[in-house]
Amino acid sequence: MSRTLLRGARVITMAPHRPDAEHADILVNGGTIAAVGENLDATGAEIVDTADRIIMPGLVNAHLHTWQTALRGAGVDWTLADYLGRMHGAVARHYRPEDMRIGTLAGALGQLDRGTTALGDWCHNTPTPDHTDAALDGLRASGVRGVFLHGTPYSAPDATHPLDEIDRLTGGPLLTIGMAARGPQLSTPDTAVADFRAAAERGLVVSMHQSGGAPGPGWAAVRAAGLLGPATNVVHGAGLTEDWLKILVDAGASLTCTPENELGQGHGIPVTGHLLRLGAAPSLGTDTDVVTPADVLSAARIALAHQRGHDHEDHRRATGSFSLTATITAKQALTWATVEGARALGLADRVGRLDAGMQADLIVVDAPGPNPVAAALHATAGDIEAVMIAGHWRKRDHTLLDVDLDTVRAELHESSARLLPHLAG
Repeated sequence: MSRTLLRGARVITMAPHRPDAEHADILVNGGTIAAVGENLDATGAEIVDTADRIIMPGLVNAHLHTWQTALRGAGVDWTLADYLGRMHGAVARHYRPEDMRIGTLAGALGQLDRGTTALGDWCHNTPTPDHTDAALDGLRASGVRGVFLHGTPYSAPDATHPLDEIDRLTGGPLLTIGMAARGPQLSTPDTAVADFRAAAERGLVVSMHQSGGAPGPGWAAVRAAGLLGPATNVVHGAGLTEDWLKILVDAGASLTCTPENELGQGHGIPVTGHLLRLGAAPSLGTDTDVVTPADVLSAARIALAHQRGHDHEDHRRATGSFSLTATITAKQALTWATVEGARALGLADRVGRLDAGMQADLIVVDAPGPNPVAAALHATAGDIEAVMIAGHWRKRDHTLLDVDLDTVRAELHESSARLLPHLAG
C-alpha cells in the first residue's frame, strides 16, 4: 500500500472535535487517511511539502446534471419555464449516447478542477439503456467519486420508476447508484410511494425535485407509509411549508439548495434559513451548467450572503438597525459544501471530513491569507492546486492528470455545435 505524508499545511478537517483550522500533517495510507496530527512518522512515505497551503476535505456537489455540460451558459437568462420547455421539451430528445458520455465526462472533470471530489450526478435524460450506460461511462472515466442518480425523461405522473434499469446498473470503487425519482410533487401518491419503497428495498438514496409550488398529497402518502428517512434527498425544497420542513428534518432527510439557480430562475427562495432555525443545514448543488456555473464554493458564498441579508433585514425591521454580529459563519458555509453534502449522498461515513479511517478525498488550496477558512471559502478553480480522491492524485500543480483535455474539448465542442440549433425547438 502506498503511503503519502502531506506535511506542513494549515488543515481544515471539518471534524467536530478539532479546531476550525490547525497546522498539521496528514498521513495517507492507500486510499484512506491514517492520521492527522503534528510531526507524524514519515517512515516509508512519499513526503509532499504543503507548507503555506490549505488542505481541506474535497467539496461535495450534491446536485448537478452533468449531461447538460455541452450547453454551458446557453440559458443564462432563462426562467424555470424556459429551462423546462427548451432544455427538456426541445433539445433533450436530440441527445445521442455519445452526447451523454462527453457531457458527463467534461462536467465531472470540471468539478475536479474546481475541487469537487464527490458528485451527485442527477441524470434524467435516459430514454434508452445506451444513454444511461454512456453517462455512467463518462462518470467512471473522469475519476470523480459519485452517486449516479438514475432518472427518467419527464413522463406521466402515474409512471413508476423503471426498476429493471435500476437493477441492472452497477457502480464501482468510486461510484454508487441512486434513484432520481419524480417525487411527490410530480407523481401521483401511489406512484410516489412505489418509488420510495423500491429505493428503500434496494438501500438506495432517493432524490427528487420540489420547488415552485406547494407540496402535493404524495408527501402525506409517503410519510404515512413510513418511507421518509436519511436516504431521502429533497432538491430545492422551495414551496414546502415550515411544518413539512420540520417533518423532513425530524425524519433525517437531507435538503439540497442550489441558491444561484433557485434565485435566478424562479424556483423560490432558498430554504437555508428555515433549516437553520430547525437546527439543520442544507447541502449544496449547482444544478445545471446551462444556467449557472458549476462552482460549489460560489454556491456556498451565495447561500451565506443571501441568508445573512435576510437576517439583517429581519433585525432591521425589529430594531431599526442591521445586526451587529454575523448570524452565520464562514465555517458553517464550508460545512454545507462538505459534511452536509456527504450526508445528502449517503457518503458521510467515507468523505466530507479529514479524520483517521475516512477516505483520502482532499484538496490542496494555494490561497494565502491570515484566515484559512475565509481563504478556502473564497477560493476559485485557479486556487485549487491539487485534488486527491481515495489516495490518488487527480490534479497536481494546478493541472488535471491522466486525461487528454484536447480530445475532451474537441468532442464537447462537436456535441455543443450539434445540439445548440435544437434549443429553439
